[in-house]
Amino acid sequence: MLLLATLCLAFAVYCVRCAVGRAPDVGEVKHNQLFGPFFARFLVWLIGPLERLLIGRVSPNALTLASLVLCGITGAAVALGHLPGAMWLYVFAGVLDVLDGRIARLSNQQTPAGALLDSVSDRWGELLVFAGYLWLLQDSPWLVAVMSAIGGSMMVSYTRARAEGLGVALSGGLMQRAERIALVASGSLLAAWCGGDADTATLVAPILGITMSICGVASTATAISRWVVAYRELVRRSQRRAPEAIASMLAPPSPAPPSVVPSRVLLPSHVRSVAPLEQH
Repeated sequence: MLLLATLCLAFAVYCVRCAVGRAPDVGEVKHNQLFGPFFARFLVWLIGPLERLLIGRVSPNALTLASLVLCGITGAAVALGHLPGAMWLYVFAGVLDVLDGRIARLSNQQTPAGALLDSVSDRWGELLVFAGYLWLLQDSPWLVAVMSAIGGSMMVSYTRARAEGLGVALSGGLMQRAERIALVASGSLLAAWCGGDADTATLVAPILGITMSICGVASTATAISRWVVAYRELVRRSQRRAPEAIASMLAPPSPAPPSVVPSRVLLPSHVRSVAPLEQH
């Protein structure tokens, strides 16, 4: 509760600074559709001191691997039923996931290998966290909801990666990684709060199940939306290239350039021609 109160106080201070025209300068910030630029700037401002402390001292790849390890610990804590601590670990893992990309850009350490490590670590991290919920709800009918959340989350990432491999950039969607972390953490903290009272302890599984159901449905909708957008774009490109291909096929062949016959070189009488040596 102390950490939550600190976050609320920091958000209030940030809102007041923005209202009086003294918004912190955080530079260019990437944001998504759900949270928008305001909340994204607040998050970057909040983690700014940690970012300045780590830049130049810790490599982005080390932060990526640390985030992956924290996701593994989060999954284990969820499986054992320690939801409050697990969720704060998951939130901190998400913060490290934000920091690795920002530090890589600010320190000019962006590499294809680092991008691959970051993307694959994110997928493994989510699988480790969801594995904890699978174990926790293994005897509950809400197990299907966890499986839908896993499938939808993986398809969101796969659809984007496959489309970008075909030259179509996809960045939108309602339920991306940041939204999934926020949703799962919020639902799990609510479940942990209900689990602290014997009268509401039976609500833990339904709350987690509903959280996973929302995650699964929203993630699936995001994946399908990206699929449709990428498919339409690829069809549009194919239709645009089709007339050009037909025109090139129907165009008369261009005349071949005249062949140039090399002129015979007359050697002086005192020079005799020598056959070239055979190459072995």
